[in-house]
Formats: sequence, structure tokens, C-alpha cells
Amino acid sequence: MATLTVLPSAVSPREDAIQLYKAFKGFGSDDAAVIGILAHRDANQRAYIQQEYKTMYSEDILKRLSSEISGKLETAVLLWLPDPAQRDANILRDSLSPGFIDLEAVTEVICSRTSLQLQTLKQIYHSTCGTYLEHDIELQASGDHQKILLACVNKPRYEGPEVDREMAAKDAKALYKAGEKKLGTDEKVFVKIFSERSNAHLIAINTCYHDMYGGSLKKVIKKETSGLFERALLTILQCAENPAKYFAKVLYKSMQGLGTNDTTLIRVIVTRTEIDMHYIKAEYHKKYNKSLNDAVHSETSGHYRTFLLSLLGPNH
Repeated sequence: MATLTVLPSAVSPREDAIQLYKAFKGFGSDDAAVIGILAHRDANQRAYIQQEYKTMYSEDILKRLSSEISGKLETAVLLWLPDPAQRDANILRDSLSPGFIDLEAVTEVICSRTSLQLQTLKQIYHSTCGTYLEHDIELQASGDHQKILLACVNKPRYEGPEVDREMAAKDAKALYKAGEKKLGTDEKVFVKIFSERSNAHLIAINTCYHDMYGGSLKKVIKKETSGLFERALLTILQCAENPAKYFAKVLYKSMQGLGTNDTTLIRVIVTRTEIDMHYIKAEYHKKYNKSLNDAVHSETSGHYRTFLLSLLGPNH
């Protein structure tokens, strides 16, 4: 469930474009006006605004925004404007660029999206970046981590609710033989099962594993794997079980310790606002006994804070 609050009688995209143009005029932009419009428009409305702005002023609004606002607010707004598939492609492009490699972000996006989302993302990545996503993954990732990422983006995965219990039990047995039962780990088995099975099937495997061997897949992954490969497997499993709980933890970690990881904070809030942020907020409060809004408020400031809190919606 989304947290985006769109005005019930939203203004026309043309009027929004006019108001944004006015906000850009003069010395410095009216950031509050920009936030007041863009933070309360859904993906379709934002797309129409971009089209209208281009038609009326012969200018790309993304480029204009980039020249008018700056810092963390600029990062957040520019990530928010595109549709979800283009946004994911942009995140992967930036995270796989030489000089700014962020394989944790790459892992999060690839291992938390559906098979259909990944196929669409791949097409957009190729058309906008002029290179294949698989090629850039091969350049920047390595080992078993590279293998799981490539398997996820290349192998179409069934996403329905039906589960073959007998197959789930066989998969549980295969994972046991590839991990806990043997000296060392047969990572190929983990790559195959975690990249090819549906969310519902992975949940069934976890249940079978517990019934058959008395443990959980999460513990097995932590025991048998490490590094980014471990992170990828855990992301796939946790997003199959409870994506809201997974993203609540990512947000919590982004605001812990000395300083805030604003890149992660922005990425998760912006990418989940129109999907399941309502549930993420509930999971966050349940686990950390503090509202996500309060946490973000204490870790951010200025118009950047206003924008993120606008996306998060009311502080219930």
C-alpha cells in the first residue's frame, strides 16, 4: 500500500508545468513550490508534467531541476520523477558506473524485483545506456555474487501463488546436501534454486527445510555463504517472505551509526513510496518502537527533509 498523498482534484499537468516554470524563475528556485507539486503527483501525473513542460518550454524538466536545486534534495527529486522501471535502470546505471560502484544497491534492486520488472528494466537499461545490463554486471561484479545477479536477470521466473510441495521438499533436500551436509558449499545449487523459484515456492522450501532438518534457510545462508553473495540470497529470501520487513531494516541501518547513508535512505523511500511504504512504516514501528517519519525527521533537514516526509505521508 502506497503512502503518496495525491490531491483529490489534482491540477492539470499543464498547470503544474506552468507553476514549476514560475518556481524556477528569478534568483534561485522556490523549492517549497517544487516539492508541493512533485511530491504529491503519482507516476502517470509526473510523466504528463514532463511532457507538458517539454512542449511548452522546449526544455527537459530534469535538466532544469538539476540546475535549479542541489544537494540531497536534487538527488531525491531527480530519482522520484521517472517511472519505476526507468528509475530502477537509472539506479543500476549509476551503481555500475566506474568510479561509483555500489554493488549493495545493485543487489537490492535486482534481488527484490519481480521477473517481469527485471525484463522491462533490462530493455530500458539497454535503450538508455547503450549497453547490456548483463555486460555491466560481468564487468563490476565477480564470483558467486555475479552468478546470482546474472541468473536473476536472465532466467524468467514464475510469480504465481501455486506451489508444488513435492518439488519444494526436493529443493530443500538439494540445499541441505549442497550446504550443511557437506564439507564446503556447492554454490551452484543455491544460485539455481534462489534465482529460478517463485516467492511462494521459496517460502514453501523454507518450511520444508525446517520440518526436515530443524533449521531455517536464513541460518543456512549465513552459515554457508558470505559477502555480497550472502546478501543477495538473503535479499531474495526476505523479499519473498516479507518485503516490508526487509526494507524497514534497510532503512533502519541507513540511519544508524555516525552519519546517515542518504543514498540508501533516498533510494528506498523513493522506490517504495508508490508500492508498499505503508507496510514498511508499520514494520519499522513494530520492530524499532519508533515511527519512520520521526527517524527521518531527526536524520534530515531543510527542504530535503520536507520532500522525504511528504512522500512518507502522515505520521500515524
